Order: sequence, then structure tokens, then C-alpha cells
Amino acid sequence: MALLTACGSEPNVRPAAPASTRVWPTVQPADPQAANAVLMRALGLVGTPYRWGGNTPDSGFDCSGLVTYVYRDMLDLRLPRTSTALAQVQGPRLPPQQLAPADLVFFGSRGNVSHVGIYVGEGRFVHAPSSGGTVRLDYLDGPYWRDHYSGAKRVLN
Repeated sequence: MALLTACGSEPNVRPAAPASTRVWPTVQPADPQAANAVLMRALGLVGTPYRWGGNTPDSGFDCSGLVTYVYRDMLDLRLPRTSTALAQVQGPRLPPQQLAPADLVFFGSRGNVSHVGIYVGEGRFVHAPSSGGTVRLDYLDGPYWRDHYSGAKRVLN
């Protein structure tokens, strides 16, 4: 199993369908209009090239650059720039069954967060996964992501 050390260190492999048949509950966001704006902007960036340190559609994105860009662009919400700092943002820490659209989902190993994405719903999230890749949708139940999931935070209240 690969050790995550920085955003983009996970393998550039598109997982097959989810590994489990988990039914993901539908949890309504506290602010549906804001959540919808975040999701539409993030989904509109699918296909944007990955670039370590990137934080605009023109330059490309790394994982935290994508998250901070989307929240700043759509809601003028200024979030910390790294996945580790994002994981420390004040807000409730959520178990998977309580995820709502626009929540931040975190991945890592050995207690260290090294990757972040935006939860879309139905067990999927949008993120900038790796060097040579593009912003894309993946399943939380995908083999790599399931094994490295470290939690979630709600930033919309």
C-alpha cells in the first residue's frame, strides 16, 4: 500500500465501480443554495489538469488548490491552502453516513492528512488526484480511497 506524503502522490488509476454496495444516505446541506453553487463550480472543473501548487483553472489544480478556489470563487469563503490545514478548520467532524453535498472529505495514512476533495453525494467526490491526471469524480468506496479515508468536515453552516 502506497504511503501518501503530499497531494497527488496516490496512484493515477481510475477505479472501477464502487467496491461495496453501500447505500449512501441523502443528507441535505444546511445551505442548499450555497452547496449547489460549490458543486456546480467543482463539477464544471472536471477535466482541468492537475498541477502541484496550482490554484486556478488556467494554471491547473492540486487538491487543496481546487477546494480553496471553488469556495473562494463561489462563496467568497477564504479557506486554508493545504489539505492538513483544511482538516483543522473549525467545524464538525463527520462520519461517512452523515456526509452532505459540499462537505470536505480527507484522505491520508498513519494519522496524517494528505489529500482533500469535495463530497458530491451518493458516495462520490470531486478532486484533483495526481500528477499527470485531471480533476475528476471518484467513489469513496473505491479501493484506494476507502483504505485511506480519514474523515470529513462541514464548512457550510
